[in-house]
Amino acid sequence: MTRPRRLVVVLGTATEVGKTWAGCRLLEALRAEGRSVAARKPAQSFEADGQEPTAATDADLLAAASGEEPGDVCPAHRWYPVPLAPPMAARRLRQAEIRLADLVAELRWPDGVDVGLVEGAGGVRSPLAEDGDGADLARALAPDLVLVVADAGLGTIHAVRASLESLADLPVAVLLNRYDATDPLHRENREWLADRDGTRVVTDLASAAALLTA
Repeated sequence: MTRPRRLVVVLGTATEVGKTWAGCRLLEALRAEGRSVAARKPAQSFEADGQEPTAATDADLLAAASGEEPGDVCPAHRWYPVPLAPPMAARRLRQAEIRLADLVAELRWPDGVDVGLVEGAGGVRSPLAEDGDGADLARALAPDLVLVVADAGLGTIHAVRASLESLADLPVAVLLNRYDATDPLHRENREWLADRDGTRVVTDLASAAALLTA
């Protein structure tokens, strides 16, 4: 199987921390530098009106950022129109069980990709398949980097520590999203994670993009 020159898995400490937004901005920045990119979302679930999404899905957004088609980012049979974790959505819809090995086997990459980005669903330990979560996906892919997106504010130290416990054997960096250098709490969170815990922390997209190509 063709593999990108550099493979990055993007996970979040929770839902709604800006994981997809950050992934899209990173893809756009890399493309602006002249690098070839591709994005993959092994499975996605979403709010829908019948079978139609009520808003742009993660695959739609990632495809727009990477210059691909949404069906290339996430195969059509892995779109689940129920706002639950993918394996729970599949059960609700009475569809076949999702297995991690199948999700990994379905990843297909174009030739000559400089950076391939794989986005999980929900938080690091959110179920992605009946037998695996985001951490299991990352471990199965053996990426060059796992980028964990976290909110910069209250509660982030616990969220980051809990997430990184599941990724201890992988190369990890944390992106503190929505970081405001004028906010004392944001600064203190960064300093605690970086200086006391020894976590590799970035607070802006330019630094995160540099990690993806280092």
